[in-house]
Amino acid sequence: MKTMIFAAAALAASAMAAPALASDPTGLWQTPTNGGQVRIERCGSALCGTLVTSSHIRANPDVRDARNKDESQRGRTLRGLRMLSGFTGGPSEWRGGSVYNPEDGGTYRGTITMTNDNTLRLRGCIVAPLCKTQTWTRVQ
Repeated sequence: MKTMIFAAAALAASAMAAPALASDPTGLWQTPTNGGQVRIERCGSALCGTLVTSSHIRANPDVRDARNKDESQRGRTLRGLRMLSGFTGGPSEWRGGSVYNPEDGGTYRGTITMTNDNTLRLRGCIVAPLCKTQTWTRVQ
């Protein structure tokens, strides 16, 4: 009997200590660099993200993707640029996606991890362990 009570108490304690599942990552997110805001949405069965604004876009709404490693892409505007694509998984981590960084014109393999309802970690890697991680906060 004591064993059953102990087991029930341990189970209840672990359930209370377990983190709640983070919310859906879709929405508008503030990045930590250049005042960027990215809208994450569902694109079919995957997640994708589009650059909505940044300090560069506010200064010049027609600013172009001048650092893209692909010369044929350098004429496209940064506003509305698809920065995240192909992330699958969930409910708190999405993998297998691509992260485009207009600062250096590179595309990296990425992971999105929801840390809570209003915070996510975006990790982009050339190859592990050559990775960078940013923490984004929900705007809406």
